[in-house]
Amino acid sequence: MLKKFLHWLLTLLYRVKVVGLENYHAAGARVLIIANHTSFLDPLLLGVFLPDDITFAINTHISQRWWLKPFLRLSTVFPMDPTHPLSLKALINHLQHDTRTVIFPEGRITVTGSMMKIYDGPGMVADKSGATILPIRIAGAQYTPFSKLKNIVRLRWFPAITLHILPPTRIDTHGQFTGKVRRKKSGHILADIMTEMLFATSHYQQTLFSALLEARRVHGGKHRVAEDMERKPLDYDNVLTRSIIVGRLLKPLTEAGENVGVLLPNSAKTLCAILGIQLYGRVPAMLNYSIGSTGMLSACNTGQIKHVVSSRKFVELARLQDDIEQLAKAVQITYLEDLAGSLSGIDKLTGALLAKTAGLWYRGGDGDDAAVTLFTSGSEGAPKGVVLSHANVLANLLQVKSRIDFNSRDIVLNFLPMFHSFGFTVGTMLPVVNGMTVFFYPSPLHYSIIPEMAYEVGATIMFGTNTFLANYAKKANPYDFYSLRYVVAGAEKLQESTRQMWLDKFGIRILEGYGATETSPVTAVNTPMDYKAGTVGRFMPDMLHKLEAVPGIDEGGKLHVAGPNIMKGYLLPNNPGVLVPPCSLYGEGWYDTGDIVSVDDEGFIRIQGRSKRFAKISGEMVSLAFVEQLAATVWPDAHHAVVNLPDPKKGEQLVLLTSQRGANPKQLAAASPGVASINLPKKIFVLDKLPVLATGKTDYPGATALAQSLLDHAEHAEHDEASEV
Repeated sequence: MLKKFLHWLLTLLYRVKVVGLENYHAAGARVLIIANHTSFLDPLLLGVFLPDDITFAINTHISQRWWLKPFLRLSTVFPMDPTHPLSLKALINHLQHDTRTVIFPEGRITVTGSMMKIYDGPGMVADKSGATILPIRIAGAQYTPFSKLKNIVRLRWFPAITLHILPPTRIDTHGQFTGKVRRKKSGHILADIMTEMLFATSHYQQTLFSALLEARRVHGGKHRVAEDMERKPLDYDNVLTRSIIVGRLLKPLTEAGENVGVLLPNSAKTLCAILGIQLYGRVPAMLNYSIGSTGMLSACNTGQIKHVVSSRKFVELARLQDDIEQLAKAVQITYLEDLAGSLSGIDKLTGALLAKTAGLWYRGGDGDDAAVTLFTSGSEGAPKGVVLSHANVLANLLQVKSRIDFNSRDIVLNFLPMFHSFGFTVGTMLPVVNGMTVFFYPSPLHYSIIPEMAYEVGATIMFGTNTFLANYAKKANPYDFYSLRYVVAGAEKLQESTRQMWLDKFGIRILEGYGATETSPVTAVNTPMDYKAGTVGRFMPDMLHKLEAVPGIDEGGKLHVAGPNIMKGYLLPNNPGVLVPPCSLYGEGWYDTGDIVSVDDEGFIRIQGRSKRFAKISGEMVSLAFVEQLAATVWPDAHHAVVNLPDPKKGEQLVLLTSQRGANPKQLAAASPGVASINLPKKIFVLDKLPVLATGKTDYPGATALAQSLLDHAEHAEHDEASEV
């Protein structure tokens, strides 16, 4: 009777829903139920809403608390210490009597809002007992006063709570390991099951605007979410109001489904413009202003862009007058200043009213609709359009969230341009839909100012490329980054010298990740709990991968990936406006990254280089990335780029471009003992500055052309000198 009463009461107060009860019945008799630990309500919720009599394996000191004892009488309690071998052995024996037992592998209630450390013990228990694992995700209880998240999330008395019961699974190491190795392996598998559970029960089949409304419900309309150099913080209500106003003003100028060009800097206004364009079924197409008018016109043609939204002030400050003049010959330019000038008091009032009531009138679109079009840098010719859906972007954000903890007290300093996938998805949308505050800075190239901005705004999270992070470290005061919790590097290889500089000067361990615009962009990332130096981390949850064998590569292969974060498709220059879905030799929905990688037994990925960045010298494959690393080890304070050029005798040859004064092949060879001569460039050219893209990555097509020009000039000079002799 008590259980029935509590079932009625909890359903009334928390609108408790149980999803996937059929999975509970399919699990069998010997079941280890694992659940995330969100609040003190968790045992009560599971005890009341799960059928049958279940046992709770609970920490001894928690089971002794007086206020919990009455509720624990509803079920059998198995007091235990997850770190003690005898407790684990007793639990294994208990499970072998075919019982359904609940355990919280984190061993404690979350104090971050995300998954805490997963103990190895429960994984070993499941492995040794042969029990089926039944994952259950508790969602919503973390927002109650019974959680430990006071001052981290907005607590309320009666939020909706859902119990997601996932399909049963098993941990079976097949007797391949023993002792501590077996325990670690089974614990590792259990941690993966729980992170996969978090992602699998997340809601990403919705639009970014829907996710924004959801974030407002969780954190409150007055929660600060964005700020820029104007130093006027915006809360969720402000962002929604401005987005609706901009969207309503642009709607008559454009058509549903149309790609609308966005030529704006990193700012809160740009965020509102993007959301406003999306709200009314248009697709923001982010133009890369660093590639000049020719590249932007090519992108406009490929994306069938007829309208471009820009700002007069931005055009003036960025000195884009000539580019805009050329663009205006092909597309219609709409300036934000002109839209603001046409704004009436009725427009403002309507926008504010619609923002307040958006939860009532907004029906949401299809998560598979296009959310944004991003353009590649054109390193392989004219820029290609990469179309990402709302579900692609949100899936990637939730994949990251299932692995790294962040909360509403975090402040993200985003200086990466929004026309780059790293700056758009991770730098902008990640904080906005998760209640963090994002501070927009317009350029990543201000190496002295950005450390000061991190210090001033108290940034806790920062994303960057190796080039940018290395330059910030050189300019920064050792205390500028005192508040940073996470620094994540992507887009290019993180050099060991950069990693060590940040560790020595600031005491910060950079988390290196890996991805591509086509994967929205995060494919893998190191995390505080899953970290291995020299790798780019482990694959995101729910991603599949295959390695294609490459002749001449003994270890690893060319990486192909599939998953919910893989793009909708390409827009190609030779077929403008037509979406080409992803496809590789493994079928539709697979994306060929073009990267040569190896994956170790623990799932960590090592990037060996682009398949196009391997040289074939005398029949042997040589990684250009490996040669660059050699140069970086010898001259850590310089910028290096290795390219391959035709060679009449050996097929191809290596050429090193470097900013290191006095560098020559003999120095590099002397400092690289044991390295085969085939891996050492015979030609080295010293430059004041190497070609780089706006994202901070090396411009390899530009570097190759420059190297060829320098080589031709050197050969002509040698020929003339020989002729004179």
